[in-house]
Amino acid sequence: MPAISRDEVAHLARLSRLALRDDELDHFAGQLDSILSHVKAVSEVAADDVPPMAHPNPEVNITRPDVVVPGLTPEQALSGAPAAEDGRFQVPQILGEGE
Repeated sequence: MPAISRDEVAHLARLSRLALRDDELDHFAGQLDSILSHVKAVSEVAADDVPPMAHPNPEVNITRPDVVVPGLTPEQALSGAPAAEDGRFQVPQILGEGE
């Protein structure tokens, strides 16, 4: 006996606001029945002694220690800027004064 009937597919289509033709209802009923039988088979395989996991291989976050390196001086950072003023990048104004 199928796990999902054509009427249940039609009901789900109405809930999802999908307009399905009769041939599509039959087609999707078969596909959904196949999916549900595969899910049932997978759930029967799971054993109590197998711990749940998100990934089959244990993943470890590999990080490197932070090393402090000298950064750019303000003069070096501004050296390639098209315009600078008072130690800052100068850009065109995009908003009015009151905004």
